[in-house]
This record gives sequence, C-alpha cells and structure tokens, in this order.
Amino acid sequence: MLGQDLADFVRARHEIVPADLPEIDITRPGVLEPCIATSRADVVIHAAAFTAVDECERQPDVAFRVNGEGTRNVALACREAGLPMLYISTDYVFDGEKPTPYTEGDAPNPLGVYGRSKLDGEKHVRELLGAYWIVRTSWLFGPCGKNFVRTILERARAGTPLRVIDDQIGAPTYTVHLAAALEEIILRGEYGVYHATNQGACSWYEFACTILREAGMDVSLVAPIPTSASGRPAPRPRNSRLAASHLQQQGLPLLPPWPEGLRSYLLREGGARN
Repeated sequence: MLGQDLADFVRARHEIVPADLPEIDITRPGVLEPCIATSRADVVIHAAAFTAVDECERQPDVAFRVNGEGTRNVALACREAGLPMLYISTDYVFDGEKPTPYTEGDAPNPLGVYGRSKLDGEKHVRELLGAYWIVRTSWLFGPCGKNFVRTILERARAGTPLRVIDDQIGAPTYTVHLAAALEEIILRGEYGVYHATNQGACSWYEFACTILREAGMDVSLVAPIPTSASGRPAPRPRNSRLAASHLQQQGLPLLPPWPEGLRSYLLREGGARN
C-alpha cells in the first residue's frame, strides 16, 4: 500500500524507478545491485515488507527473511552503489508500556515477531550504512490496498456489527501525508531515525466511530472490546503513540491531524458525507 501511494505522490516531481515482485525479490542476494546500477538513482526508498502482523506470528521464518534479511540485502546494495537509503519501520518495535509517546531515542522492545523482524531490519541498516533515514510510522491507511478504513466502511455497508478494540492507542496515518513527509526528510533532513505519523491519537474504536461519522453512517454499529477479546494471535502494543521529535528539531513540517487525513481519504474515495 505505502509503496504504491508513495510512488504516485513522488512521481509528480521526481523521476522514479519502481521495483516490485516478481521482477525484484529482496530476499535473493545480488538481485538489487544491477537494478540500482542501471537506474542512476540518487536515493533508495525501501518500503517492501511482510506486514501481516498475525501471519508473522504463524510464519516467523518468512517475516525475518523479508523484513530482516531482505532489508540487509537492500542495505548491501545501497552500500555497493554509494547511495543513501530510507527504510520504513514501525511503532511495533516498542512494547507499548510507556505512558507517553515514544521518542526516537527510546529503547525498542518489540512484543511479537513482526516488531522483532522490523527491528532486525533497522539493525542491518544501522550496521551497514552511514547514510540512512529510518522512519517509523503507524496505523497506515491510503488509496491503494487493504486498510482499516476500507474494511470498516465495507462491513458497515453490509450491516455487519463491528467489534473494535478500545484499549490500544495510536495515530492513524494517511499514506499521502506520510509520502509528503518522506519527501521532506530526504530533501532536507539529516540522516538518522525519525517518527512520522499524523498528529493526535485515538483508539481503534474511536477511529472506527469517526470513520462512520464522517461517512454519514450509523455509529451504533460499532461496539468496543478489549484486546483480550479480539482472539488475535500476535501481541500488540497498547501505546503506539510516536513523538515526532526529530522532525520538530530540524524544522521539518509535521503531518496534519489524523482526522484531516481521514477526511482527505474519504473525499478521494468518494465516501465522505456531503
């Protein structure tokens, strides 16, 4: 989802060379080097990942092969070409026990396979490259691919009662807004670790209610439940809030509040209330 949305946003101002399966498989060493060499690129943005959190618990070998070793292969290719790399990471590198938003300097402590595999990717980037940006984000939704907003609307339109978790807090992040922030980081940001999410925070339940309210639909279809009642195999951080300290320190623009991102998404998808 993010890769396609990012490509659509960036190509309006920059030349891009997209690379994806099946032509480019980051888990195969040596595949990326000729692609990068012929592209004459200035920077490599690595957005490929195995992001199905519950499936990562069921298939940890796949998660680490893609998110860990795959990222190592991308970093090695960037080192050989002498190019900086931007790596997309996640709020799941934290355990969610901190009562306030996580800063870029907080020590990661992932709870599950997905977070551990993404942190493994971060470590490879740090160890292999001097010129890199690691950007952690959370709760993505956007025009391309499956996302929480689309799922809530589809189920509500079908009249399906919705049971949504109300004890996990984070920042829903619109991929188009994130794409703009990534462009700013590459053009103006110093190398290092960044947190980039839409401003503000809510629970998944509050997010679902706002989605239906903005779409002019019946909010009573949504019922709050605790994480313990969800039946999901993967552990999830209770607090996914990320403080965008480095964006602020460098005078880079913060992302808009998450309700603004939601409204922009709904208007684009034709699902906003008139």
